[in-house]
Amino acid sequence: MTMPERDRPRERPRAIRVGALSERELIALVLRNGRTGESAVDLASTLLAAFGGLSGLAQALPEELAQIPGVGPAKSASLVAALRLGALAGRVIRPALKSSADIVRVAAEHLDGLRRERVIVLVCDSANRLIQVVTVSEGSMDRSLVPVREILNAVLRHDGRALALAHNHPSGDPTPSEADRRATAEVGAAAKTVGIRFLAHSVVASHKWSSIKIT
Repeated sequence: MTMPERDRPRERPRAIRVGALSERELIALVLRNGRTGESAVDLASTLLAAFGGLSGLAQALPEELAQIPGVGPAKSASLVAALRLGALAGRVIRPALKSSADIVRVAAEHLDGLRRERVIVLVCDSANRLIQVVTVSEGSMDRSLVPVREILNAVLRHDGRALALAHNHPSGDPTPSEADRRATAEVGAAAKTVGIRFLAHSVVASHKWSSIKIT
């Protein structure tokens, strides 16, 4: 399917401010094109998922980026240069997750538009500043798995002191299921055991979201 011209990353800045583009659209601008059957925006999403978000992508080596199908040496060099410039300009920042809305704002970059459920953990420091976003599970159209051990390992591996959990509902309904609530309780209990603060569990669905209260 051909992407409408107005929605192509290289065309959108002509109509709107570049600052309004998402992370994956900005990365797509650097990549310029994708690969067979995959747009530049799709490839950007693949890179963000593979390296755990923009922070992880900014720390990746050129040879690591070049191993992703559709990237190669030229695109990896351009991407590394762009990210290094962004870091020097102070644009790769670590937002503080002070509310569920802050969590959703970060999570949406990793979950919007997906046709399968994905569970991500947002690893934070002691001041709730984002350290890393890690994908811990991919599910079917109507089911995802929440691996408690892997979630805690992701936080400890990145020296985190707090975590937030988020996943998407491809159905478009952000209402938490009973399974979502049970998973939240299990992760909350496990995090408390090892001294990690559990901030919230947010469910993202299209432009809607909900947050599960932690008891």
